[in-house]
Amino acid sequence: MYKSRYIFFFLMFVSATTSGVFGQSPSEKTWSFLLEPYVLFPFMNGDVGVGTLPNVTVDADVSDIFSNLKIGAMLYAEAHTEDWVISSDIIYMNLKQDVKREGIINAGSLQAKQFAWELSGLRTVLPWLDLGLGARLNSLSTEVGLTINKPNEATNRNKKVSETWVDPILIARIKNASDEKIQYQFRGDIGGFGIGSDFAFQLQAYIGYRFSELFQLSAGYRIISMDYEKGSEENRFMYDVDTSGPVVRFGFNL
Repeated sequence: MYKSRYIFFFLMFVSATTSGVFGQSPSEKTWSFLLEPYVLFPFMNGDVGVGTLPNVTVDADVSDIFSNLKIGAMLYAEAHTEDWVISSDIIYMNLKQDVKREGIINAGSLQAKQFAWELSGLRTVLPWLDLGLGARLNSLSTEVGLTINKPNEATNRNKKVSETWVDPILIARIKNASDEKIQYQFRGDIGGFGIGSDFAFQLQAYIGYRFSELFQLSAGYRIISMDYEKGSEENRFMYDVDTSGPVVRFGFNL
C-alpha cells in the first residue's frame, strides 16, 4: 500500500513538472560547465544486515572511516544555462570497520564498497529556485565476518552480499547566480518510494567564493540517508544507514 502511494505521488510530480515546467520551450542560451571534485568527511550510523547473520550496527566518525578507508572518489559535474541544469554526481568508497561487541556478537568486521551515480535535470522556475527529476544508481557490496557466541563455543561466520538498484528522485535547489563572487546553495531531494529504496533523502548546504572566472571554492554539510531491504533468509540484504559530514568542493568553471 505504501509503495503504491509513493509511486502515485511520484507520477503526479512528474506529470505536473513536465506539463507545467519542463513543457516550456527553453530559450536558446549558451551552455556553461562546472566540474567539482570534492571531499566528504563522513560520520556513518545505522544498521546493516546480510543473510541470516545478526544485524551489525554502524557507528563511525571521521577518524574511524579515514583510518579504514581503502579508496574514495567523489566528483560533481554540471552543464547549465539560465533556464536548465543537467548534472552528474559520483561517489565511490571502499572501507572496512571493526564490528562492536554487542549481544551474541563477540567480534567481527564489516567491509563495504559503495558506488552511487546520480543523473538529474532541473528547470529554473524562479531566479533563485530550480526544480527537477533524477535517478540515482546505487551499488553496494557488503561483507560481514562475525564471531558469534553460542553456549560453550564461539562460531565464526562470514557472508557477502551485493545489490544494485535505482532510486527515482525529486529535487529542489535554492541558489544565487553562478557568476556572483559569494556563492550559496541549498539542495534537497527525496526518492526511492519503494521502487528502489524504501525511502531515501539527501540534504546539502554550501557557501563559497568564486576567485576567478575559472576557480571557486565552497564548503558545507551533506546528509545522505538510505533505507533499503530486499530478500529473505540467506539472500537478505538490509542497509539502513545515514552518512553525514562536512564537505569541501573545488570548482572549475569551463
